[in-house]
Amino acid sequence: MDFALILVVVTAATGVIWAVDALFLRRGRVAAAARGSEVREPIAVEYGKSFFPILLLVLVIRSFLFEPFRIPSGSMMPTLLEGDFIFVNKFSYGLRLPVINTKILQIGEPQHGDVVVFKLPEDPSINYIKRVVGLPGDTVTYDQDKHRISINGKLVAAEVTGAYEDPEYVVGREQLGEHNHHFLLMPTRPSMGGTYQVPAGHYFMMGDNRDGSNDSRYWGFVPEENLKGRAILIWMSWDNGPVLSRFGSLIR
Repeated sequence: MDFALILVVVTAATGVIWAVDALFLRRGRVAAAARGSEVREPIAVEYGKSFFPILLLVLVIRSFLFEPFRIPSGSMMPTLLEGDFIFVNKFSYGLRLPVINTKILQIGEPQHGDVVVFKLPEDPSINYIKRVVGLPGDTVTYDQDKHRISINGKLVAAEVTGAYEDPEYVVGREQLGEHNHHFLLMPTRPSMGGTYQVPAGHYFMMGDNRDGSNDSRYWGFVPEENLKGRAILIWMSWDNGPVLSRFGSLIR
């Protein structure tokens, strides 16, 4: 179900009802009321007038400013956990029209280390969230034995800092662009490695759960037009109840 399409259609329908009434129908009711007749506003007009401003506000905020998402898996642990609810900044990389996704204003571009929501290239109906590791033109290498990333021949600064709460994992810290963030490794689990040349207009994405992430190593590069926005804030988290310590956490 394309929620954006439904929102656009319903907003347009209520707006048309409101406009038609204001331009053509309302004056007839006013004239009838002036003659002493009891005139009731049609229920469709009543609902249209009530819901159109609200729907329009939601459409503008969701399409151009911020959109909520729920984290469905552990591929971005420990940065994001299953059950986190996040806000995505929709104007970080330019403004796009809803549904048709045409860019109408260029504002910025993804940088190394940004956490980004995007449409999965092989199935655009599915939203994914990963970290930008490779920009257009980059050569990205992931050493599956040492669990290290190199970008354009330069090793990304990283270190293992200790055990994770799950004993199968170890946690590390990495400097990717301007983002200093944690990542997870599972030393006993093999993962995909290799060297990847990022084509123009595309991005190479990886999960922070390096050995438990279905990312660009498996299904390829993300086209620029598939980007939905930059993840900025955890506004709620739920794990058999609210996890208050994560409310309001910035995503780094």
